[in-house]
Amino acid sequence: MRRSPVIGIDASRLSVGQRTGTETYTAQLLRHLPPHLAGETIRLYLNSRDLPVEAGAPYDPIQMPFPRLWTHARLSWEMIRQSPDILFVPAHVVPLVHPPSVVTIHDLGYLHEPESHPPAARRHLHLSTRWSIHAARRVIAISAATQQALVQVYGVPEAKLHVIHHGVGQEFHPTSSDAVAELKARLSLPARYVLAVGTIQPRKNLGRLTRAMRLVRESGLPHHLVVAGKRGWLAERVDREVEASGMGDFVHWAGYVAPADLPALYAGADAFCFPSLYEGFGLPALEAMACGVPTVVSDQGALPEVVANAALVVDPTDERAIGAALVRVLTDAALRRRLSAEGAAHAARFSWDRTAAQTLAILRDLLPLNAP
Repeated sequence: MRRSPVIGIDASRLSVGQRTGTETYTAQLLRHLPPHLAGETIRLYLNSRDLPVEAGAPYDPIQMPFPRLWTHARLSWEMIRQSPDILFVPAHVVPLVHPPSVVTIHDLGYLHEPESHPPAARRHLHLSTRWSIHAARRVIAISAATQQALVQVYGVPEAKLHVIHHGVGQEFHPTSSDAVAELKARLSLPARYVLAVGTIQPRKNLGRLTRAMRLVRESGLPHHLVVAGKRGWLAERVDREVEASGMGDFVHWAGYVAPADLPALYAGADAFCFPSLYEGFGLPALEAMACGVPTVVSDQGALPEVVANAALVVDPTDERAIGAALVRVLTDAALRRRLSAEGAAHAARFSWDRTAAQTLAILRDLLPLNAP
């Protein structure tokens, strides 16, 4: 009797309490896969005793807490003990022992901005990426920019690569003024602000953005800068840059903002700015656009690809260009209306449902045609 094929998924990123882009990607895929399944058994491997909501029906969760080397020791052992037909690694590293595998590569920022990463982290990212793309049968890149980098730097055959963009959650849309007012009061946000969202680390270019805000203030505008995100590596370098800018009194550190509060946080901003020195995708820019917020992004990495013509694109190394773009967005009513409308329409083209369907199609290509 033929059994249903088994797709294993490394769901260890679901155990992260404060989720950023890679964890959001994993969670959203698992939320949107079920309608597309056609008899496959999805086995989730978790490194925690907590069972995230995404790990519920129709999945087969296997909880495998392990103190260290979870991927290469515990997950490898599970691949020996009871291997699935294929393994999907959406946001981590392919284990040493594995069946035919698919891995998603999110970012090669450690190569493009090496000084923005601690040396040990840079070496680990390089080695783990090189291993994963070598071990996997298929590699998913989240943007054409990441695909191109994988070909140029690591020599990955193009036939092995597939570009599948992220989606935008349906919760990101223009929000009621009451919800915005409640969030502003609860987080003590300024009345008028420019918003930046992302992990606090040098690659996000917050030092230049803070200095660019001087031009905004000198233009007579009342806006402060609100920065939302958890602290990452080398965050103390960002602290020093902001302090040296002399603009610290106009910067509000919101810390990590819960996903449920993000739509109102975006909607309350008069502009969103994402001047990152490199992004493999840049999901916050799309989320802001979906909320109808005029957006300014860097011209580096995947950001021009992601926003297309629906946002202003600037040189992230030129703080005056960043500031001038923000002043335009904040003062030109016609430009604001155009960016708001075009940004929302453009973001609507990105769907997690489509991301899940395209990903499942790649996984099915590796399934045995006649499971015993």
